[in-house]
Amino acid sequence: MKARTRRLGWIAGGLVLLGVATALVLNAFQSNLVFFFTPSQVAANEAPHGRAFRIGGMVEAGSLTRDSDSLTVHFRVTDTARTIPVSYTGLLPDLFKEGKGVVAQGTLGPDGSFHATEVLAKHDANYMPPQAQAAIDKAKKGMTMPSLHERSSGQ
Repeated sequence: MKARTRRLGWIAGGLVLLGVATALVLNAFQSNLVFFFTPSQVAANEAPHGRAFRIGGMVEAGSLTRDSDSLTVHFRVTDTARTIPVSYTGLLPDLFKEGKGVVAQGTLGPDGSFHATEVLAKHDANYMPPQAQAAIDKAKKGMTMPSLHERSSGQ
């Protein structure tokens, strides 16, 4: 075998190994990738079905209920425009409260409720995930607000 042919064989083998390694890394990255969605996006069917994702917003006041015989809790997450029911079995974070920000990771059930495997509470009064804050701001702007002309003319 000529040196040139041997060298081309090593280069080809190296490229094949590099390709296989790249494919394995990208596959592992893809399977661990978790996207964030707001309740409005979930209601618009933008969230994946049968795949884990995160939902975020505010815990709706008065929506928290606990099963008496288990660690299962039920609550609703809202972005002020839409609300999604969430169920979670486990211990909630100490900062979890109604009216406060929350991010839950899990899957969407066939009944439209979110089955969380992990619940994260907001860690201080000034923090909210940027996507959740943007959704709340967008929903507030979407509410019917009188225009400047209507306010000044009293219509």
